[in-house]
Parts: sequence; C-alpha cells; structure tokens
Amino acid sequence: MKNFWRCPTISKELVINEKIRDKEVRVISDSGEQLGVMPTKEAQLMASSKSLDLVQISPNANPPVCKIMDFGKYKYEQARKEKESKKKQKIITVKEVRLRPGIEQNDLNTKANNAIKFLKKGDKVKVELRFRGRELGHKDIGKEVMLKFLDIVKEFGEPAKAPAFEGNNMVVIIDPKK
Repeated sequence: MKNFWRCPTISKELVINEKIRDKEVRVISDSGEQLGVMPTKEAQLMASSKSLDLVQISPNANPPVCKIMDFGKYKYEQARKEKESKKKQKIITVKEVRLRPGIEQNDLNTKANNAIKFLKKGDKVKVELRFRGRELGHKDIGKEVMLKFLDIVKEFGEPAKAPAFEGNNMVVIIDPKK
C-alpha cells in the first residue's frame, strides 16, 4: 500500500490555552501591546492569572502569534457581526413572465400586472417572448408586443438592456426602480 501525502485540513477554529503545542510563542496582551517571545507555559500562566484565554491567532508565523483575550466574548462578537452582515444582505430573485406574439391586450395587461407586483417586491423580472413555427417569420409583431409590455411596466422598472434573441425567444430582464 502506498503512503499518500495529504494536505492537513485548514480549520477555522482557533487553538486556545492547553491545545497550543508550540514551545515558544509571540504574545500580544489583552490591551494590544506586544509582550515579546516567551515559552507557551509562561504565556498560559499570564493569561490564566488575568482569568483570560491564550488564543493562537497566527499559527503559520515563526514563532506563532498568540493573544490574551476573553475567548467567549470574542466568539460572541464574531457571531453578532456575522448575523448583522446577514441582515444587511438583500436577496434578489428573478421572476419569469412568458408571452407569445399573438397575445391579446387583456392577457398582456394581466401578465404586466403580475410583473408589476414582482417589481414592487423588489424582484427582477425576466420577460420571455416565445416564437413557435411560423411566428419566427414575424419577429416584428413580437417586438411590438415586447415594447407594449415594457411601456406598461415602465414606471415600476426599467430594462437592463434592449430585448435580445436567445434562440427562438426574445428575452429582456427588467430591474425594479429604486
């Protein structure tokens, strides 16, 4: 059996207190000042005397860098920051509306009302006008239908770019107005 060399997995978890296996570490105090290079045992005693934790923040440095801090408080603040950043994110979904070149005005208005409802929610709308068979010979009719549709929804959203053909479909994406 061959021995394969494997890359050690990179863990996002920080090594703390007794789990630090290095003989010497560079220590940063809880106030942020550099205390210099010292044996790990001495650094652990210093941290425990302040009833704080010794946390290895840069394991790849030579010697590794450790900081004296309250690890529970640090993890709590990291989780809070992560939660706060997720609150600020806005997930944009793309809703789709399908049309045909021979669509009647009332049906077009119904589809436009659905698109307006999506745009009011803040979603993008992908309008797809499908051509089948002989309809491909009358792309001008499809272009008129698409322009009517865009005219109906123009006060709630604007097209990202002009309608374009993708195979047998004319497609346009409408972004909501801010």
